[in-house]
Amino acid sequence: MLRFAYVNGRYVRHADATVHIEDRGLMFGDAVYEVCQVAQGFLVDMTRHLDRLDRSLSEIRIRPPMPRAALVGIMREVLRRNRVVNGLVYVQVSRGVARRDHVFPTPDVRASLIVTAKSLNPATIAAKHAAGVSAFTAPDNRWGRVDIKTVGLLPNVLARQQAKEAGGYEAIFVDADGNVTEGAATNLWIVDKAGTLVTRPADPGILRGITRTTLLDVAATLGLPVAERRFSVAEMLEAREVFITGATTICLPIVSVDGRTIANGHPGIIAQKIRDAFFDVAEKTAI
Repeated sequence: MLRFAYVNGRYVRHADATVHIEDRGLMFGDAVYEVCQVAQGFLVDMTRHLDRLDRSLSEIRIRPPMPRAALVGIMREVLRRNRVVNGLVYVQVSRGVARRDHVFPTPDVRASLIVTAKSLNPATIAAKHAAGVSAFTAPDNRWGRVDIKTVGLLPNVLARQQAKEAGGYEAIFVDADGNVTEGAATNLWIVDKAGTLVTRPADPGILRGITRTTLLDVAATLGLPVAERRFSVAEMLEAREVFITGATTICLPIVSVDGRTIANGHPGIIAQKIRDAFFDVAEKTAI
């Protein structure tokens, strides 16, 4: 099936989609992005995703390329053209095209906008949930503002590749004090020995995940105790459960870290409860 994308005012075949060689997203990583899940024909938590996109743009001083209503219309049209019922829609905004120079271009340079979409097989994701996945730790060597969702993801790429080569699914970043920050593409949670859901506070050292935020709402609905605090690798390895959260995986159990089995080596009941309740709590917007 043909895929389609939106690039700077035009809907084009995915295979033909291009940006200028002096686009600042290409040259400097001077761009931000969002990924929004699509489930059973609904955009999941769209408002929170677009709010975070606005924040990221503001933090690096890029003017939004268009009003939100127009962007939502483009997202819907890209999803329609790609016939996505379950999958994701990706939005990227760069500072635009200008002669290569580290300083910002003049104000008349317009931001660049790319929107793509693709289908995902829910059965494949469900199989990962049922079996759980493994992860490996890596030193957190990223810049100090990972709370901004920029496209500058080279440390994440290298860490995740290292995890894959070791037979794992995700890399877990660890700070200089030996505390867990987050996954290379996810937020990380544990269920500690007291049965409390624990995740790192949303300081500039992690990305404030949209799924993470909704999961806090889910936990409140279920009456689950939650603590936003730092925790060590040692505490993670002794936890009752470990799981990661992200837009397309929701709540994915980690059953081993660095080759060491977590609890009994099977997905835990808390992660299952959260996953079962998630779509009852999350915002759902029809395509």
